[in-house]
Amino acid sequence: MGRNLNPNGVSSIRQTLEDACADQECGIPGVTFVVADKEGKQLFAHAAGKRGKGSNEPMTLDSVYWIASFTKMITGVACMQLVEQGKVSLEDAEQVESICPELKDLKVLQKDGTLVDKKRGITLRMLLAHTAGFGYAFFHEQLRDYNRPIGYDEFSGHVYDVTQPLIFQPGEGFEYGVGIDWAGIVVERITGILLNDYFHKYIFEPLGLKNITMLPPAEMKAKLAYMHSRNPDGTLTQRDHLLRWPLLAKNKEETKGMLNSGGAGCFANPQDYLDILTTLLNDGVSPKTGQRILAKSTVDQMFENQIPQMPHFGRDCTLSNAKPDLVNTIPDIYPVPNKEPQGWGLSFMITRSETGRSEKSGFWAGIANLFWWCDREHGIAGLICTQILPFGDPKLFGLWLDVEKKVYDSLE
Repeated sequence: MGRNLNPNGVSSIRQTLEDACADQECGIPGVTFVVADKEGKQLFAHAAGKRGKGSNEPMTLDSVYWIASFTKMITGVACMQLVEQGKVSLEDAEQVESICPELKDLKVLQKDGTLVDKKRGITLRMLLAHTAGFGYAFFHEQLRDYNRPIGYDEFSGHVYDVTQPLIFQPGEGFEYGVGIDWAGIVVERITGILLNDYFHKYIFEPLGLKNITMLPPAEMKAKLAYMHSRNPDGTLTQRDHLLRWPLLAKNKEETKGMLNSGGAGCFANPQDYLDILTTLLNDGVSPKTGQRILAKSTVDQMFENQIPQMPHFGRDCTLSNAKPDLVNTIPDIYPVPNKEPQGWGLSFMITRSETGRSEKSGFWAGIANLFWWCDREHGIAGLICTQILPFGDPKLFGLWLDVEKKVYDSLE
């Protein structure tokens, strides 16, 4: 038997979403929230507000979002498919650095601005667990300043911008960064096809997904939610999109040379992404198509904590607002009650929550304030999507926790 939400809970969640979008000046312009169980049954789906501030078009369940770092989990699935097939090892640094010789030549940035050689090779496990030493320039001031006056723009589509120095020796710390972009490049070089094409052939098509891609066609662009900025006084303004190259390209030829970003490249209708989450809930088999994309043991492995020696990594790794137009300072990646241990799996964070989420649940986010969670113990998954910068929007974060808790409270 599948799960259900009681009618009062459904009504309360819907009203909470509508209320969050009532103030188009200082609230949330538009939001989509969808929840399903491991049988693929949609327990809740609602879009509230407008496609963008100042727009008369409503946000709808057909709306398309840039899902940004939601892409990382998909890249994790792709990598683990290749691990299953014996085409790549999680532990073989020599193999990874022969596939990506650029990684062999990386240096480690010191506090005084100098570069030193790295002491060991980078493994695929390090790339997926953010322990390779990569960062993001928008979260790390020293990395941001290292490449002045050019700087780094991780959303440019140029591989140059993810070929950054490391900020610690491989395996010696945790830092959220461009490592999963490099994991995507590993997939491309092993398979000989572009990452987006790999996603479609081996993940999206088996799951019957038609509205998720790195290269949105005209009909998806026509439904794209607007991008916004939250000003320091709390008001909203529309802003230009960050990921421009795939949106401006009229055909595949015009994306030649574009990095297929395994870290942030996908656009999606939220319900398509939800179908990937329900496949993970269902131990690697799509509850809709019956197609298996991963073995249960592989899904189990993805949900295992890769860094038990760093139980406070989310608290220790303060993500600063090195580029305040893109991110707020995040003092703790995700607060857990009583300073309980925090975990990171193979491409996403693992933690319980006071909302009711179980201890080994996976979750992650996108820079434009989107969040997903996948609770295999309770057989439930969901995502909430907006398009607001900077990341760490307090109104959206509060709304997410509120509606997620209402989901658990309403489960029958």
